[in-house]
Amino acid sequence: MSPEILALLAESLLETIYMVAISALIATLLGIPLGVILITTGKGHILENIPLNRTLGSIVNACRSTPFIILMVAIIPFTRMIAGTSIGTNAAIVPLSIAAIPFVGRIVETALREVDYGLIEAAQAMGASPREIITKVLIPEAMPGVAAGLTITVINLIGHSAMAGAIGGGGLGDLAIRYGYQRFRADIMLATVLILIALVQIVQSCGDHIAKRLNKKQIGGSSHA
Repeated sequence: MSPEILALLAESLLETIYMVAISALIATLLGIPLGVILITTGKGHILENIPLNRTLGSIVNACRSTPFIILMVAIIPFTRMIAGTSIGTNAAIVPLSIAAIPFVGRIVETALREVDYGLIEAAQAMGASPREIITKVLIPEAMPGVAAGLTITVINLIGHSAMAGAIGGGGLGDLAIRYGYQRFRADIMLATVLILIALVQIVQSCGDHIAKRLNKKQIGGSSHA
């Protein structure tokens, strides 16, 4: 493989990492509060608000059920308004983030639902406010599950970023289509696939390690208490 192709692979890998990292950060910053709202406004919870819960739930379900490639095309005007263009890595971040936010929200909601409600009742009995319950009970207790869920989110984003290459999103997917598929370069196709597999393996390993450490810390804190 020529030095030019190796340079293109390295550049495309950096573009993919950039897209995935920024999208994951945005999805985490907005998805975690979304998940908290989804669980706490549910029936019988600390901030019960059934109309808000159902409305948010419907929006999240609608976003999650839309195939990513259709979402990318459907929001091109919005992407152009936010990023100034509908092509390239910065443009791809917009649909990647929009697709990931509801996914993170549901993952966080599921992780928070696993928290023993007895802990919440104990905190309420001690006079804790809803904000204190969320920040000192719910989120800390659910962190191992949230970390595992965010790992899945990042892996999904890697796959979606490759798909974004189909409409000029940049990154490894774009390289695979322009050089591998359109120019019949099987070696480039294989190289991009292997890089994506390696990237997913690294993310999964790091995510598993972080989740285990958080779980041990949680168990250690509970036994210490």
